[in-house]
Amino acid sequence: MNHSQIVSFIWGVADLIRDTFKRGKYQDVILPLTVLRRIDCVLAPTKEKVLATNAKMKEKGLANPDLQLRRASGYAFYNTSKHDFQSVLGDAANLKRNLLRYIDDFSPNMKEVLERFDFRNTIEKLDEAGLLFKVVERFKGVDLHPDLVDNATMGTIFEELIRKFNEALNENPGEHFTPRDVVGLMVELLLAGDEDLLSNPHKVVKICDPCCGSGGMLTLAKEHIEASADKHAEVHLFGQEVNPETYAICKADLFMKSEDGRDGDNIAFGSTLSADRHAGLGFEYLIANPPYGKDWKRDEDEVRAEYEKGEAGRFPAGLPRISDGQLLFLQHMVARMASPEEGGGRVAIIMNGSPLFTGDAGSGESEIRRWVIENDWLEAIIAMPEQLFYNTGIATYVWVLTNRKQPARKGKVQLIDATSFWTPMRRSLGDKRREIPADKAAEILALYRSAEEQDHCKIFDAETFGYRKITVERPLRLNFQASPERIARLEDQKAFAGLSVSKKKDEKVKAAEEEEGRKRQDEIRMFLNTLPDSPFTDRAEFVALLDKKLKDAKLKLAAPLKKAILSALSERDEEAGPCLDGDGNPEPDPDHRDYENVPLSESVRDFFDREVRPYIDDAWINESIRDIKDGEIGKVGYEINFNRYFYVYEPPRPLEEIKAEIRELESEIVDLLGQVAL
Repeated sequence: MNHSQIVSFIWGVADLIRDTFKRGKYQDVILPLTVLRRIDCVLAPTKEKVLATNAKMKEKGLANPDLQLRRASGYAFYNTSKHDFQSVLGDAANLKRNLLRYIDDFSPNMKEVLERFDFRNTIEKLDEAGLLFKVVERFKGVDLHPDLVDNATMGTIFEELIRKFNEALNENPGEHFTPRDVVGLMVELLLAGDEDLLSNPHKVVKICDPCCGSGGMLTLAKEHIEASADKHAEVHLFGQEVNPETYAICKADLFMKSEDGRDGDNIAFGSTLSADRHAGLGFEYLIANPPYGKDWKRDEDEVRAEYEKGEAGRFPAGLPRISDGQLLFLQHMVARMASPEEGGGRVAIIMNGSPLFTGDAGSGESEIRRWVIENDWLEAIIAMPEQLFYNTGIATYVWVLTNRKQPARKGKVQLIDATSFWTPMRRSLGDKRREIPADKAAEILALYRSAEEQDHCKIFDAETFGYRKITVERPLRLNFQASPERIARLEDQKAFAGLSVSKKKDEKVKAAEEEEGRKRQDEIRMFLNTLPDSPFTDRAEFVALLDKKLKDAKLKLAAPLKKAILSALSERDEEAGPCLDGDGNPEPDPDHRDYENVPLSESVRDFFDREVRPYIDDAWINESIRDIKDGEIGKVGYEINFNRYFYVYEPPRPLEEIKAEIRELESEIVDLLGQVAL
């Protein structure tokens, strides 16, 4: 059977359990039994040898025969039970007991994997429902021996099953794995140019995926290195995964793929954002597909504590909005690159479009982009075709970063538009309707390697993506008039309306205060009606008149009340003189405040004199708003507006052509209407 047939066969278990388990619980049955059946098939050839070795070790009274049993099984794990899938089914009356004993007799490392599935609880439920024999018998019917189902195919089977589970729940399978065609391209981009290093058999390279899912990226990266030359570097894999089921699949898979079990041991459980299980390690390569648009609320306390460590922590640049943690994973990966003194590291991470441009100057997102670009770690960004993923058709981008850039790439960033490098799939899988075949992937890789400008590839100085956001002010211009309409507006002013409102609890005191307040309001209304009804276009002149009239009327007003009166009696007037502060400087008008983004390569004042002053002669730059890092005017921001750099202007069609098409359509419509009439 091919992998699709195997997936369909295994998925048939759903027909057996649908009346007992909800759709959301199918994976509780199918995933652990798939893993268990795979392990059972893997260990079958050495089963008798393991049992004989175990008996021999017991006779010798050896307390810890773990090493000998590993050697006997040929893997980093083993099972010392006399049972297997065949034998547990042969004793149907004791199936549950024997199956549990079979699981208990796995080596500690594999037993820990199975426990992540909460499999014992599932076995109890299946037994209570009278389904345990039928389900186990179903799995016995599929042979997952490595001679028939290699590791790559088995990985695809697991991924297909996970996709089906998440489609059934309308969840996000992109959190768990990435299509193989995308992973293959990412691996080639990650390792490109390092052929000499990777062909050195004396070199040890560590590859890490901080959200490794079922381990597809790690596995393909290792396979790529090992297949690239007869002699190759020694590859050690590391990963961390927060989902218990996919963690268990990844760990079990790597135990089966590495003789010493090191790769499996290096897969940790838990959230990378809140608790890095590989702290202190530097990696030559890091690769990941973090979840898109997923919040980091559950990790917030730990993430903020890490941020407070500054450069000593993993998130020194800033924190993105809590609704999306992609840029936290990016920071983590950059922080975990091997240092340049240790040979340096490289990163390949795929994200959606949000990390490119979300966030204004000074925001967490912009500061993270600034940190990456100003440290000259960003090497390239590749815009991928849409409809590549099983769960979404959105645009995605592969970022390639390194702290060991080649001299020709220093201070530069390469953008590749690979959105047209795809072929349609014969059969869609969820939202995945396109794939990147080997020839298209080779074209993308060639663009990356050559780093030469052409239609699909652009090279930019790093500061191209930076700008300085300046605040442009205009003077506040008001006229003032004590007209009946404006005096009536005073009722909407909080300071005035609050005069007749008391917060006292005693009803008598409250009533007295409110009555006194209403009298005060009447007094102010009467006073305002004594002011001239003509408009004033100079605030200082009107305030002087108001103060004189208040003094003559022996009426004292608190500052909030006076401010409320001026607000009610004023209106914006472009013909009025500017309102001045106490130092004689124009006050800015918040409603006319504007912002300009000045390229970092240009002087702020030169830009202002060219782009603003000729059109608004009374405008000025608010020099009090400065960047927190360099102290210069305006806040520094970074964004990568990908479409801007690859936009190709298409002129509209000639008017005569459009008219001719309209006339043709009108004629067709008339003919159709005529046929209807007949």
